[in-house]
Amino acid sequence: MAMTPRRKRLVLFGSVLLGVAISAGIATLAFRDNLQYFYNPSEVAAGKVPAGKRFRVGGMVPKGSIHRETGSLTVNFEVTDFEHTVKISYSGVLPDLFREGQGIIAHGKLDNQGVFVADEVLAKHDEKYMPPEVRDSLKKTHTPDAPAPAAGANQS
Repeated sequence: MAMTPRRKRLVLFGSVLLGVAISAGIATLAFRDNLQYFYNPSEVAAGKVPAGKRFRVGGMVPKGSIHRETGSLTVNFEVTDFEHTVKISYSGVLPDLFREGQGIIAHGKLDNQGVFVADEVLAKHDEKYMPPEVRDSLKKTHTPDAPAPAAGANQS
Protein backbone atom coordinates (compact mmCIF):
# COMPACT_ATOMS: atom_id res chain seq x y z
CA MET A 1 0.00 0.00 0.00
CA ALA A 2 1.46 3.35 -1.07
CA MET A 3 1.75 6.17 1.45
CA THR A 4 -0.01 9.36 0.59
CA PRO A 5 1.76 12.67 1.25
CA ARG A 6 -0.64 13.31 4.11
CA ARG A 7 0.17 9.95 5.72
CA LYS A 8 3.94 10.56 5.31
CA ARG A 9 3.64 13.90 7.12
CA LEU A 10 1.64 12.25 9.90
CA VAL A 11 4.26 9.50 10.35
CA LEU A 12 7.09 12.08 10.29
CA PHE A 13 5.29 14.27 12.85
CA GLY A 14 4.64 11.26 15.09
CA SER A 15 8.29 10.18 14.87
CA VAL A 16 9.55 13.66 15.76
CA LEU A 17 7.08 13.88 18.66
CA LEU A 18 8.18 10.47 19.97
CA GLY A 19 11.86 11.47 19.71
CA VAL A 20 11.24 14.69 21.63
CA ALA A 21 9.31 12.82 24.34
CA ILE A 22 12.08 10.22 24.75
CA SER A 23 14.77 12.95 24.88
CA ALA A 24 12.82 14.92 27.49
CA GLY A 25 12.37 11.78 29.60
CA ILE A 26 16.08 10.96 29.52
CA ALA A 27 17.03 14.56 30.33
CA THR A 28 14.59 14.62 33.27
CA LEU A 29 16.01 11.39 34.69
CA ALA A 30 19.59 12.64 34.36
CA PHE A 31 18.69 15.98 35.97
CA ARG A 32 16.90 14.31 38.87
CA ASP A 33 19.88 12.01 39.55
CA ASN A 34 22.26 14.99 39.68
CA LEU A 35 20.23 17.11 42.11
CA GLN A 36 21.75 17.60 45.54
CA TYR A 37 19.24 18.62 48.13
CA PHE A 38 20.07 20.72 51.19
CA TYR A 39 19.28 19.39 54.67
CA ASN A 40 19.89 21.01 58.04
CA PRO A 41 21.26 19.01 61.01
CA SER A 42 17.77 18.53 62.49
CA GLU A 43 16.55 16.91 59.26
CA VAL A 44 19.63 14.67 59.18
CA ALA A 45 19.03 13.65 62.82
CA ALA A 46 15.37 12.88 62.00
CA GLY A 47 16.46 10.53 59.19
CA LYS A 48 14.93 12.60 56.40
CA VAL A 49 18.01 12.29 54.17
CA PRO A 50 18.15 9.85 51.23
CA ALA A 51 20.10 6.69 52.06
CA GLY A 52 23.28 6.33 50.02
CA LYS A 53 22.69 9.55 48.06
CA ARG A 54 24.79 12.69 47.97
CA PHE A 55 23.28 15.79 49.56
CA ARG A 56 24.33 19.07 51.14
CA VAL A 57 24.26 19.80 54.85
CA GLY A 58 24.95 23.16 56.41
CA GLY A 59 24.99 25.07 59.63
CA MET A 60 27.28 26.78 62.05
CA VAL A 61 30.60 25.24 63.11
CA PRO A 62 30.47 25.23 66.94
CA LYS A 63 33.47 26.39 68.95
CA GLY A 64 35.75 23.53 69.98
CA SER A 65 34.41 21.10 67.38
CA ILE A 66 37.32 21.13 64.90
CA HIS A 67 39.80 18.26 65.31
CA ARG A 68 42.65 17.75 62.85
CA GLU A 69 44.37 14.39 62.51
CA THR A 70 48.13 14.77 62.94
CA GLY A 71 50.11 14.23 59.74
CA SER A 72 46.96 14.05 57.63
CA LEU A 73 44.62 16.34 55.72
CA THR A 74 41.64 14.76 57.50
CA VAL A 75 39.58 17.15 59.60
CA ASN A 76 36.65 16.16 61.80
CA PHE A 77 34.21 18.86 62.85
CA GLU A 78 30.54 19.43 63.55
CA VAL A 79 27.80 21.65 62.18
CA THR A 80 24.75 22.66 64.16
CA ASP A 81 21.43 24.40 63.65
CA PHE A 82 21.33 24.99 67.45
CA GLU A 83 18.97 22.03 67.91
CA HIS A 84 20.95 19.09 66.49
CA THR A 85 24.54 18.50 65.46
CA VAL A 86 26.02 16.50 62.58
CA LYS A 87 29.57 15.13 62.70
CA ILE A 88 31.49 15.73 59.48
CA SER A 89 34.73 14.18 58.25
CA TYR A 90 36.61 15.86 55.42
CA SER A 91 39.93 14.95 53.86
CA GLY A 92 41.45 17.78 51.88
CA VAL A 93 42.38 21.43 52.06
CA LEU A 94 39.69 23.50 53.76
CA PRO A 95 38.76 26.96 52.45
CA ASP A 96 40.77 29.82 53.97
CA LEU A 97 37.64 31.27 55.58
CA PHE A 98 36.66 28.02 57.32
CA ARG A 99 36.68 28.46 61.11
CA GLU A 100 34.64 27.96 64.26
CA GLY A 101 31.56 30.11 64.68
CA GLN A 102 31.00 30.44 60.93
CA GLY A 103 28.38 29.06 58.56
CA ILE A 104 29.40 26.36 56.08
CA ILE A 105 27.87 23.98 53.57
CA ALA A 106 29.35 20.53 52.96
CA HIS A 107 28.65 18.21 50.01
CA GLY A 108 28.84 14.44 50.50
CA LYS A 109 26.89 11.57 52.04
CA LEU A 110 26.39 9.75 55.33
CA ASP A 111 28.44 6.67 56.13
CA ASN A 112 27.17 3.61 58.04
CA GLN A 113 28.04 5.21 61.41
CA GLY A 114 26.02 8.37 60.71
CA VAL A 115 29.06 10.54 60.04
CA PHE A 116 28.73 12.86 57.06
CA VAL A 117 31.73 12.22 54.79
CA ALA A 118 32.25 15.42 52.83
CA ASP A 119 34.04 15.67 49.52
CA GLU A 120 33.65 19.45 49.37
CA VAL A 121 33.34 22.14 52.04
CA LEU A 122 32.22 25.66 51.23
CA ALA A 123 32.70 28.57 53.63
CA LYS A 124 31.24 32.03 53.60
CA HIS A 125 33.14 34.64 51.63
CA ASP A 126 33.03 37.67 53.92
CA GLU A 127 32.01 38.77 57.41
CA LYS A 128 28.35 39.46 56.58
CA TYR A 129 27.54 36.62 54.19
CA MET A 130 25.91 33.35 55.21
CA PRO A 131 24.74 30.79 52.65
CA PRO A 132 20.99 31.37 52.14
CA GLU A 133 20.15 27.74 52.92
CA VAL A 134 22.01 27.90 56.23
CA ARG A 135 20.53 31.28 57.18
CA ASP A 136 16.96 30.14 56.45
CA SER A 137 17.53 26.84 58.27
CA LEU A 138 18.89 28.60 61.35
CA LYS A 139 15.95 31.03 61.36
CA LYS A 140 13.51 28.10 61.40
CA THR A 141 15.23 26.30 64.27
CA HIS A 142 16.40 29.32 66.29
CA THR A 143 15.53 29.07 69.95
CA PRO A 144 15.58 31.98 72.44
CA ASP A 145 18.55 30.55 74.40
CA ALA A 146 20.69 29.98 71.28
CA PRO A 147 22.72 32.75 69.69
CA ALA A 148 20.88 34.46 66.86
CA PRO A 149 22.10 33.62 63.36
CA ALA A 150 23.96 36.43 61.67
CA ALA A 151 22.04 38.31 59.03
CA GLY A 152 23.61 38.07 55.63
CA ALA A 153 23.38 39.14 52.05
CA ASN A 154 21.47 37.02 49.59
CA GLN A 155 24.04 37.15 46.83
CA SER A 156 27.10 34.97 46.65
